Amino acid sequence: MSRVGLVLRLACLALAFAVIWPPHLVVLRVLKRPSGFVPMLFHRVFLWLFSVRVTQTGTPPAPDEPALVLANHVSWLDIIAIGSLRPLSFVAKSEIAGWPVIGHLAVLQRTLFIDRARRGATATVSAAMGHRLAGGELVVLFAEGTTGDGTRLLPFRSSLVGAARAALQAEGERGRVRLQPLAITYPKRNGMPVVRSERAEIAWYGDMELAPHLATFVQGGPIDVHIVWGAPILFEADSDRKVATAAAEAEVRRAIQGVVTGRAGREPAASPAPASNLGTMGGLSAA
Repeated sequence: MSRVGLVLRLACLALAFAVIWPPHLVVLRVLKRPSGFVPMLFHRVFLWLFSVRVTQTGTPPAPDEPALVLANHVSWLDIIAIGSLRPLSFVAKSEIAGWPVIGHLAVLQRTLFIDRARRGATATVSAAMGHRLAGGELVVLFAEGTTGDGTRLLPFRSSLVGAARAALQAEGERGRVRLQPLAITYPKRNGMPVVRSERAEIAWYGDMELAPHLATFVQGGPIDVHIVWGAPILFEADSDRKVATAAAEAEVRRAIQGVVTGRAGREPAASPAPASNLGTMGGLSAA
């Protein structure tokens, strides 16, 4: 992409922001109402401008069905790709709130920020998660807790999963929640399969500097993103959070492997399986 082309795209993105975000801010701050359609529209404009094509397979939750989405995390681009699909909100580390531009966008996305260094932060965020889930919303949690290099899946953390159930019970309306595994992969760039040596151009992890990474991203050409909605898990009052989280991790791993082998989307959609039954499925245990 030429420098002129980049400047034109950024100008179009800024114009889109100037047009659609002020009304969204009024809805959030003045009318006190959640609105996920404006962030979704903004994400779609970004994807169009920078030639990012998103495809999805599997069966997502129904539009009015609440779910806690447990996803793997590869890049900052994950948020834009997932956010372009439907209205939803994210859980993210508190440091992001202070980042220029990105932090402001995250606030407008109604992101729930968790300060991992502060005692009691999990309880505060889980209560907010429970309130949103009880209201029929979709909340996305990157369950690895950080970004990976795109070649391997890090262990999923279970603390917020159990806390979300407790928060739901406190709401007094729902005693169960759908855990929705979601796998995000970047299989192709410029129409060709992405090889291991190219993953650093997409994945953003460790101590990588954001500015050079973004420069590499815009110069690299069109990207294909594949999102797989895995088999859902019904998380109830007697469910073991570690078992349920391990089941979600296994489902995301299976979905990623399906994309790699070209088998994604070939299996029939599954109904939510009770997490209480997962201890005897797939070799999972509550350890």
